[in-house]
Amino acid sequence: MKFVGIESVEPGQYLGKTVFAGNGTVLLAEGVQLTVFMINTLRRIGVTMLYIKDPLFEDVVIEETVSEENKRVVLVLMNETMEAIRSGKDFGSKAVSVSVDRLLEDISSNKEVLLQLSDIRSKDNEMFVHALNVATMSALVGINMGYNQAQLKELTIGALLHDIGKAERITEDSMTDPKLHHAWRGFELLKTKREFSLLIAHIAFQHHETPDGLGVPRQLADEQIHEYAKIVAVANTFDNLLFGEDGKRVLPHNATERMMALAGTKLDREVLIQFLRIVSIYPTGTSVRLSTKESGVIVGQHRGLPGRPIVRVVKKAHSEDEEFEVKEVDLAKQPTVFIEAVLS
Repeated sequence: MKFVGIESVEPGQYLGKTVFAGNGTVLLAEGVQLTVFMINTLRRIGVTMLYIKDPLFEDVVIEETVSEENKRVVLVLMNETMEAIRSGKDFGSKAVSVSVDRLLEDISSNKEVLLQLSDIRSKDNEMFVHALNVATMSALVGINMGYNQAQLKELTIGALLHDIGKAERITEDSMTDPKLHHAWRGFELLKTKREFSLLIAHIAFQHHETPDGLGVPRQLADEQIHEYAKIVAVANTFDNLLFGEDGKRVLPHNATERMMALAGTKLDREVLIQFLRIVSIYPTGTSVRLSTKESGVIVGQHRGLPGRPIVRVVKKAHSEDEEFEVKEVDLAKQPTVFIEAVLS
């Protein structure tokens, strides 16, 4: 399959990955043939990118860190949790704990897979997909840093709920800093949950603090910030860059470059090093142009070499016997060839 912009999608093409609604239900299932109405609806609800099936890339499979069923469970959980808080009700700590256990089981089983944030976002599911992504990335970094099971669970619960303070809309003066507000409110909500460690509340409280001491809400610096919060800050930054707090999408390779420039000031350097080992810079299904001026699609990854994937180049054949010429360029084996541009 290929990962393409919504503007390139045509009626009659087949959807490569399921699109979920904000409440975790299936909006459009993998394999459905897209119509003009479906494409327009996806555009209207804020979907910008889709996975599309393509006969030339039929064998290309996106390796998932978390199963589709467990993703759905987490989306449902986050929707219910936010709705409960908005209604002034308590949310289920046990449901969160059980969902995180399932999440960690998947992540631990697939820890060698380079992470690709492949879930399709819309306006109504973006907050919940963001929470899932940040939790998944944080858990993988924790595994890389040698955390035990108890630490991983604390970290993952805190990462999943890091933005829980956003459930309540800001009613203070319009000049109130939203980051400061939801950090405080998240801390207040989570510190009362006796089933959770207080460190989980501190993740919500500190994930906008920065090593240079210029973050919020308390301008903590360096060692004053808990390591869990430093990990969540890195994961949160990456996901926000990719999917844009300001509506502008940054491609993964550009996002990692921006983050490296923030090492030691806005992001913890050691955590960032571990993070760069678990994430795919050029996700499978992405169209690219090589330094040879050939265009192709990423079809494979190398753990430990995220910047040197395998690219399938497809050209019109000169022979009358075949319609296309297909070759694969393994950048790990061809050090003089590099990716010049991302086309999707």
